[in-house]
Amino acid sequence: MERIIKLWKRLAASLLVIVMTTGLSVSAYALTTKEKLEQAQREREATQGQLSQTKDNISGLQNELSVLQGQLNNLNDQLTEVSDRLAELERQIADKEQEIAETKEALEEARIDADNQYEAMKSRIQYMYERNDYALLEGMLGADSVSDMLNFYDYADAITEYDERKLEDFRKIRDEIEQKEKELQAEQEELAGYRVQVEAEQSKVSGYISSTSGDIAQNAGQLSNAQAVAEAYEAKIKEQDADIAALKKKLAEEIAMSKLASQSAKRDISEVSFAEGDRYLLANLIYCEAGGEPYAGQLAVGAVVINRLLSSVYPDTITGVIYQRSQFSPVGSGRLAIALAEDRATPACYQAADEAMAGVSNVGDCVYFRTPIEGLTGISIGGHIFY
Repeated sequence: MERIIKLWKRLAASLLVIVMTTGLSVSAYALTTKEKLEQAQREREATQGQLSQTKDNISGLQNELSVLQGQLNNLNDQLTEVSDRLAELERQIADKEQEIAETKEALEEARIDADNQYEAMKSRIQYMYERNDYALLEGMLGADSVSDMLNFYDYADAITEYDERKLEDFRKIRDEIEQKEKELQAEQEELAGYRVQVEAEQSKVSGYISSTSGDIAQNAGQLSNAQAVAEAYEAKIKEQDADIAALKKKLAEEIAMSKLASQSAKRDISEVSFAEGDRYLLANLIYCEAGGEPYAGQLAVGAVVINRLLSSVYPDTITGVIYQRSQFSPVGSGRLAIALAEDRATPACYQAADEAMAGVSNVGDCVYFRTPIEGLTGISIGGHIFY
């Protein structure tokens, strides 16, 4: 017997190494199918909450993006309006510059005419003054009558008056042109001032557009990330739904298997030949499954293993029953390997194993046990339902 226990310990140590090197989880408490189902449902609810929150965030980002897009459209309209105003000012300034150029040209011509008229008048005046007495006397003596003599005098005086009037007219025209030039230059300066203001407004609106475009790009990036997160949550929910469905199916299969076992042929305990080491293996499984339960719970776990051993629908050895695929979670989690390697089974666990192997059962023909579940009936012992 001692040799078998040592063999189990070496085998358990090897199994533990396999568990640790393959990255399998070794938990202090192995979950039942029901507990796994409840945990999966809680995780699914949490994921659904995260998805709902993410969708709310997406909705908020979409609303914000819509507002920003509206602001951008409005700013673009403002920029178009400002640009049109600036173009109109440029046109007005160009027209004003053309008008100023034409005015300057007219002013220059008026100045030339005035200067010419002034020079001609000076020449005539100079001539008249230089020859005033002789010319006047000659003109009067040469007249045929007094009337002709007066006409000659009036003519000479009219020429002088004409020159003076003409010169005055040119001076007025020049003054008017100079005034017009000043007014045009003032208007040009005013338009230039408007242009500076409109260019500043254009620059300001362009800055707003750039800032808003940046906000839109940032918002669009956040929206894209949120949508990607939502898609990931949706994919996760699909996986969780599949896991929940699989766990529900497994639970239903367990219940069906329990009913089948109760209706199938059974061996009597007297027909069973236990192998050396079965007691060691069963005691340590009892420790893993019900080490913290009252003795009745430990005996009940041992009885479940023996009930399977006796049923025609399960393996016909304790080793086969315990290591049947996906039946006892301490096997899959590696906890049984640890217990076997260190022989953690308590005296009470060994006593329960001995009684179960002797045919004692406090759970009748039950072949499953788990934490209580709604709708599941059976024998309640400690924290488990046996069915």
